[in-house]
Parts: sequence; C-alpha cells; structure tokens
Amino acid sequence: MQSGRGRVGKWVLEYETPTARAPDSLMGWTSSGDTLNQVRLFFSSTDEAVAFAGRRGWDFIVMAPHDRKVTSRNYVDNFRYIPPQESV
Repeated sequence: MQSGRGRVGKWVLEYETPTARAPDSLMGWTSSGDTLNQVRLFFSSTDEAVAFAGRRGWDFIVMAPHDRKVTSRNYVDNFRYIPPQESV
C-alpha cells in the first residue's frame, strides 16, 4: 500500500508531555497522566506555527519535513517472475 497525500504542507504543533506514557494493566492501552498529548494544532506555514508558540512564550523545535521517496509499483509486480542470475 502507498500512503496518501492528505494534509500535505501543513505544520503541526504537538506538546511535549511531562509524564511518560505507560501501558494500562487492566485494558492494555497506552495511557498518560497528561491530556495534552492528545492535542495537535495545524498551521498552514512554519511562520504561523512559530508565531503562535512565540506569542505564548513556549520553547519550540522546528523539524524540517522529510523528503518523500515513492517507488511506483503495480499489483502485478508481486507475481512477476524474475529469473535468478547465473553465477560464474
């Protein structure tokens, strides 16, 4: 499967949680004592995200986006026969 291109070009502000996440012994879910780990704010540019954090006096780290490498594949490629190379 190939990933979609939804929310391309959006910048996300995520809070760094002060408490570590831990598995819940009863349900097995991963939980945290802080609800800020569920909050994500989306911005259309880096400048907007930096200005938002700056107005509130928050320390922040800007992480550059990753280059996406897409190798196009078809379903039939899963069944294509490629003969083994002969060793000399």
